[in-house]
Amino acid sequence: MSDEPPTPPADLPTEIVNTLNESDPEQLRDVATYAEALAEHKEREARLEESADQEEVEERPDDLPDDVPAKATITIKEINDNRYYYWQWRDGENIRSHYKGPVTDE
Repeated sequence: MSDEPPTPPADLPTEIVNTLNESDPEQLRDVATYAEALAEHKEREARLEESADQEEVEERPDDLPDDVPAKATITIKEINDNRYYYWQWRDGENIRSHYKGPVTDE
C-alpha cells in the first residue's frame, strides 16, 4: 500500500472531500456502506419508475379516460335492473370508480 492518500474523483464536490478527509476510519467505512446502499436504492427506484412509465404507455387502453390510471379494470354494476360499466382501481385503502357506459346487448 502507498503512503500517499487516495486521489478523490474529480467530480466529487470539495465539501464532501473535506468532510471525508476529516473523518476517522470507522466513519469512512460507515459512509462507504451507506453510500453503496443509497446508490442501489436510487438505481432500483429509477428502474421501477422507468418500468412503470413504459408499462403505462404500452398497456393503456385507447378508451381509458385521462383521470383513470392504467391499472384500472372494468367492472359491471347493476343499478335499478340496469347494468353499467365502470373503471375501478385501488387508491391507497380506497376503491375508486369512474363511469364508462351502459352494458349493451351487442
